[in-house]
Amino acid sequence: MTALRKLACAAAMAAALGSSALAAQPAAAPARPMFERTAPPASPAQSFPLYAGPVPGAAPGTAPEVWDLMLGQNLVLRNVTRPTLTPFLPAPGKATGAAVIVLPGGGFTVLAMKDEGWSVARWLADHGVAAFVLKYRTASTPDDETALVGSLTRSMGAMMVDPERTLAPLAPPAVADAIEALKRVRTDAAKWQVDPARVGMVGFSAGAMATRSVVLTPDPAQRPAFFGYVYGPMSAVDVPAGAPPMFAALALDDPLFARAGFGIVDAWRKAKVPVELHGYEAGGHGFGMGKPGTTTTMLMPEFLAWMQARGLLERIKASAARP
Repeated sequence: MTALRKLACAAAMAAALGSSALAAQPAAAPARPMFERTAPPASPAQSFPLYAGPVPGAAPGTAPEVWDLMLGQNLVLRNVTRPTLTPFLPAPGKATGAAVIVLPGGGFTVLAMKDEGWSVARWLADHGVAAFVLKYRTASTPDDETALVGSLTRSMGAMMVDPERTLAPLAPPAVADAIEALKRVRTDAAKWQVDPARVGMVGFSAGAMATRSVVLTPDPAQRPAFFGYVYGPMSAVDVPAGAPPMFAALALDDPLFARAGFGIVDAWRKAKVPVELHGYEAGGHGFGMGKPGTTTTMLMPEFLAWMQARGLLERIKASAARP
């Protein structure tokens, strides 16, 4: 494979998996492997199992989780079979009572735990919002990194032509985990000192797709109170009655989802459900909390300002967190 083809493959794969690392690479083929095994990092906060008992539909003898550096920079996790929630709680004097479940992206194949999970949750907690990073189940991948790249390369053509259709079959376990996460946070609202009526979600890329599925579920009780939809597919959907407000964000040079208008935003408007759209001039796919040198660095402050404008950041009342 020529250097140009290697770079093209890396670009396609990084975009499909929601990686922003490519933006920092030189204009030559990456010197390091696409995926490079690394030791499991120390969790920045204590996590707990998502399910109190066995994971629904879990297959026996599943492969262990694998941590990799993607393009030498992005820390990603794969082969997740035991989902967890990791809470990041604001200091008592800063807590607003609002909560957000954070779903990292990664094509339902890897999870960008640091850039689209822990960093996002820590920022929200620092600004008074309790955040819970969902480590949801991912598709099974070869343990060996070379075999992994070969497997992903074979599916990359279909991914770039129709990423939503390609990824959809991999989504159900993540969606089930997201529904369970929302239930767990609401059930234990008093423990976390959050208002169960102000529990939302924010998803990135594949995490946005899973969040959208939760929002569209027929049972209103299983939907979040609000949601952030960050570089997810923009195709139109049928908006159910009682759908929650949406904050949508996308870079207009996104190679995956910026080519077909803003159908989902238009659908929310036609349904007369509150929606806010931020279309950034540049940033590509997978910019996380912001790509330096672009206005995508305003993503989190704008999301927080939107929450503020919707009255979601009022200080929790003494009785609000009671079950």
